[in-house]
Amino acid sequence: MSLAMETGLCQGNDDQNPNETLTIPERLLKRDQARLKEAERRKDVKESSSVAEENSDVFFTTFNSERASIDALLSTCTGTNRENASEVLEEATIKTQQLQQFLNDSMMFLTPYNLKQAQATLQALQTSLSEKRDEVLPKKKFAFKSRNVKGKATLSPSSSITEIPRAARDKKTTVDTAVSPMQCGFSNADSQVLIKTADEIQQRDVLLSHLTGCKVRLLGSPSTLHIKHVRDCEILCGPVSSSVFVDQCTDCTLALPCQQLRTHNTKDTRIYLHVTSRAIVEDCQGVSFAPFTWTYPNLDADFTVSGLDRNRNNWDQVDDFNWLAAGTPSPNWTIIPENDRKTSWDELLPASSE
Repeated sequence: MSLAMETGLCQGNDDQNPNETLTIPERLLKRDQARLKEAERRKDVKESSSVAEENSDVFFTTFNSERASIDALLSTCTGTNRENASEVLEEATIKTQQLQQFLNDSMMFLTPYNLKQAQATLQALQTSLSEKRDEVLPKKKFAFKSRNVKGKATLSPSSSITEIPRAARDKKTTVDTAVSPMQCGFSNADSQVLIKTADEIQQRDVLLSHLTGCKVRLLGSPSTLHIKHVRDCEILCGPVSSSVFVDQCTDCTLALPCQQLRTHNTKDTRIYLHVTSRAIVEDCQGVSFAPFTWTYPNLDADFTVSGLDRNRNNWDQVDDFNWLAAGTPSPNWTIIPENDRKTSWDELLPASSE
C-alpha cells in the first residue's frame, strides 16, 4: 500500500484521535524516506559495479591487444640479422615497459584476482622477451685462453683455462650474471660489499640472486630490479623506473624507490619504500614497511631519469593477495614504528680504480 493510500485511510476515520492522525502519517513518511534512501543506495552500488566491470573489460581488451602485438613482434625476431634483431628487441622492450605502466595505472579498479592474472601474464611476457634476447643475441662463453699459442699448436683440455692469481681471488669482486646486454647484477656471493654505479646499471635490468650476508649499493636508476634467494642482506637501490620483484628473501633490509613492488615468499624483512602505485605481498610473513630514507649524491638526478614522482609515495598502501578479508588488517605485514626506523646508512663508495 502506498503512502498516499495509507494517509487517506487514516484521515478518513472519523473516530481517529486528531493527535494520532498527525503521528501516523509522519511515521509512514519516515518509513517511506528510508525505503527511498535504500533504493538510491542500491542504485549507486549497481552503477559503481557496472562502471568497474566496464573499466575492467576495457583494460583487458587493451592489455591483451598490446600483449598480442608484442608476441607478434617477438615472433619476427631471428638471429640472422643481429642489427635488425637488436632493434626489434629494443622496440619490444619499450612496448613491454609501456604495458607495465598501463597495468600500474589501472590497478585501482582491478580486482585482486584480475590484477594477479595480469601480473602473471606480464611476467610471462618479460620472460619470453629475455629468452628471445638470449636466443638471437647470445653472449659469448667466457674462458681464459692462452695468448702464446703460435701456428696450429694444439692445447690440452686443461690448458685452455688458466688459474686465477691469488691476488685476484682475494679481491671482493663477483660474477656479473647478465643473461643479455640489458641485464647485469650480482650472484653467488657471501659476506661481501657489492657496488654498482650509474654507468653500469642506468636503465638496465638488474638481477641480485643467491646472496648471503652482503651489503649491496646500486647507485643509479635501473629499469627493473629482481631480488631472488637472498638472506641477511642490506640492499639499497636508486630509483627503479618500473617494477621491483622480490622472491625468497629472508631477514633482509631493503631500501628502494620504484613504480611498483611485488614481493613473494619473503620473511622477516624490512622495506624502506617509495612507491608511486602500490606494494603487493604474497605468501609473505613478517614483512614491515617504512618510508624510503636512503640518500646519495646523485639521487635527485636519478629520480629525474626514472620518471618517478617524488611527491607521490604510497609506501603504506600494501595489498596482500593472501588476505582478502575486508576491514581486517593483514597479519603478514606491518608498519615499522617511527622510533625503530633507520634514518642513517653506512656510506659505502666504489673502490677507486688502480
